[in-house]
Amino acid sequence: MNSPSPVQCPECWEYVPQRPQPSRRGFLGSTLGGAALLGFGGKLLPSLAAADAPAAVAVKTIKPAETLIMELFSGLSAAQKKQVCLPFTDKGRVGTYNAAFKNEGIGKIYTKPQMELIDQIFRATIGPGEETYKRMTRGGTWDASKSFENIGFHIFGDATEGNQFTGLISGHHLTLRCDTNLKDGVAWGGPVYYGHTPNGYADTNVFLFQTKTALNVFRSLDAKQRKLAVVTGDPGDANAGLKPRKENKGILISELNKEQHALLDLLMKDVLSLFRKEDADEVLAVVKQNGGQDKIHLGFFQDEEMQDNERYHYWRLEGPGFIWNYRVLPHVHCYVNIVNA
Repeated sequence: MNSPSPVQCPECWEYVPQRPQPSRRGFLGSTLGGAALLGFGGKLLPSLAAADAPAAVAVKTIKPAETLIMELFSGLSAAQKKQVCLPFTDKGRVGTYNAAFKNEGIGKIYTKPQMELIDQIFRATIGPGEETYKRMTRGGTWDASKSFENIGFHIFGDATEGNQFTGLISGHHLTLRCDTNLKDGVAWGGPVYYGHTPNGYADTNVFLFQTKTALNVFRSLDAKQRKLAVVTGDPGDANAGLKPRKENKGILISELNKEQHALLDLLMKDVLSLFRKEDADEVLAVVKQNGGQDKIHLGFFQDEEMQDNERYHYWRLEGPGFIWNYRVLPHVHCYVNIVNA
């Protein structure tokens, strides 16, 4: 069995080993499209301003990611298949990675036409629009991967019609996958991971718009609610951040009023905007199956070990089978895992 080696994050000295798959009212309601930022006691940060929100850019319609993977698979040589194709049962399929899986960049394996097809697969796996593409490629830099040629793309399973398979995209601060079974109760077929090297509060961080929206929710809370929402300590990063917390999770969504729910819907719109509609829909279906949004907590974490003047170092959404663990400092790491509880 092929098993990946742990990879070290160059900026924070953390190892991100493979992670086995865990055992197993909607977020985006009618408020999603028309909810406005409402005036509460504190000043709200602009969340969906043109400079922050994913732009509605007209893009060329592309084929589903799974169809494109089958096209890629059909053109692979025997030697290429031996290098990049693994059994669907291989535990590497559900890992999270901070570099190309098995340190195999696509530039070392695939032909130029095949890499162009992988670019189409990547675009079909994420949300629509060039702005989303820029965010997920970190402005075309691919962060410490430095280039598209240095990311990894591997196929788990038999990528032919009627069979189950997964395409894994991996790189620095990036683990994405597209899975043929969108109704198995495991969003994306396993955990996803995204991040960016700049300070999470800096204008140069491509995911700043998500933190701004999260802080807008916080600014809408009254004193009693803030006491529930603020948590002292560190929820954990990497695989540790994907572990459910037994206590001190933050404020339950059921404690929010109607206007605050609208702001929470904007946050969920922002975090799901990075992903294709099929996967966002599956996230919402799993949340509903797990009891709905009112069972989810939102927490703002103050890490006392951090030597800076920023108040919140993490924000986190957690509920039954649902973890969206977002580290803001010293730079963005976001680990996500959503399964039927």
